[in-house]
Amino acid sequence: MQFKIGDKVVYPNQGIGEIRSIANHTIMGREEDFYSLHILANDSTVMIPVNNVDNVGLRRLSSDRDLEELFSVLRSENYEAGQDWKHRYKDNVEKMKSGCILEVGSVLQSLYFLSFQKPLSFREKKMYDRARRLVISEISTVQQEPEGPVETLVESILSTAYAKYTAQAVG
Repeated sequence: MQFKIGDKVVYPNQGIGEIRSIANHTIMGREEDFYSLHILANDSTVMIPVNNVDNVGLRRLSSDRDLEELFSVLRSENYEAGQDWKHRYKDNVEKMKSGCILEVGSVLQSLYFLSFQKPLSFREKKMYDRARRLVISEISTVQQEPEGPVETLVESILSTAYAKYTAQAVG
């Protein structure tokens, strides 16, 4: 996948960044082109080899259609609480690494539901916070909306889905 200077992209587990430059560097005697990616969330810069973009999962921002699918994931009342925390954590780490907004949304939704059943472990709490931040920032950027209203919308969607889940479980 090729990007140009000024493109906003998603770097898995880090968030949204902007391609600031494309430069050629010599590493261990080999010349290689690198994207200079400015990560917006923490104001840092990452150099990514152009030839390694697919391996690190760098991708374009979600489309409006992708966001509709994300909202469907967040609205879902499907939740399986059966896994022990080690398997659940491992599965969630893989989903987060994928960089796919639908997978990140799935992690957010499942940890949100789980948090009402028992306290999240330290690692799961950190993962929940990261998934929440990634989802909110991507929706906000794609829809060109401030993060505050997007955060309220995401919280409302998750809250409604959980209420439907518990009503279904009781009924």
